[in-house]
Amino acid sequence: MELRHLRYFVAVAEECNVTKAALRLHIAQPPLSRQIQQLEEMLGVQLFERNSRPLKLTEAGRFFYSHAVQLLAQTTEIEAMTRRVGKIERSLSVGFVGSTLYGMLPKIIRRFRTENSTVELSLHEMSTMDQIKALKEGRIDVGFGRIRHEDPSIRRIVLREERMIVALPTGHPLIDAKPVLSLHDLTSETLIIFPKAPRPSYADQVLAAFHDRGLKPQRLYETRELQIALGLVGAGEGISIVPASAYGLQRGDVAYKDLDDQNLVSPIIMSMRMLDESADLRRMLELIYALYDEEQMTYLPPSHQ
Repeated sequence: MELRHLRYFVAVAEECNVTKAALRLHIAQPPLSRQIQQLEEMLGVQLFERNSRPLKLTEAGRFFYSHAVQLLAQTTEIEAMTRRVGKIERSLSVGFVGSTLYGMLPKIIRRFRTENSTVELSLHEMSTMDQIKALKEGRIDVGFGRIRHEDPSIRRIVLREERMIVALPTGHPLIDAKPVLSLHDLTSETLIIFPKAPRPSYADQVLAAFHDRGLKPQRLYETRELQIALGLVGAGEGISIVPASAYGLQRGDVAYKDLDDQNLVSPIIMSMRMLDESADLRRMLELIYALYDEEQMTYLPPSHQ
């Protein structure tokens, strides 16, 4: 059995159609069909149900598919890491979701560049799910996102659980109504969520927070990113649930209020390839923990420092 057999099989399994799989693989349909037949003969089992349209996997096919995907991912991972090891100039490619730019990420990047001047650092804005794909394909080496996603090829480290707060237009009655607000206080407001796409995203974490408490906002307004959401809040178009780091984006037309539920948090997650144990990644993780410790000490009262 060769890797091409696995790639061909996975393409057919995912497309549920030999013709579409052949187009995806840039090969003709008859050779692809012969390769699948050859694979079944080698395994001595039937991988696809005959006479089903679209094509469906047999029980053996489903088992083989789950392991074939893992094996191909590991192969890509090994290829990417080997290329990195073989490079004369060290480099580190970082993926991030936009909302992490308002927290510790800029400080992490600046400190890493200062302390590791021989490492070429490149940044790429992309959703959490795109980061997972890019890691597996070797296009990035580390990602910073907010979505909890299990993948056998990816190692995730939750760096912190960031509190959610509410952004309201200045002069809104809820600003002075009570010291802290609850999600129940916000259900009659127009809720501005972000990003609009791709999903799942931070927007789904906000909606899940309402849903888990048996609440439903009366009106939703979807927008592309945090900055636009705050602009709409400032214009009086609604309110928005934002990460606490957004508090640093002080605007004269937006006020921030705490929420009364400590479980209302959004994680900041660092993702890497499972097998990647490079020294550069270890240094970045150590630097991150050191910066978070520094930040925690900064906010402690004098008696605790």
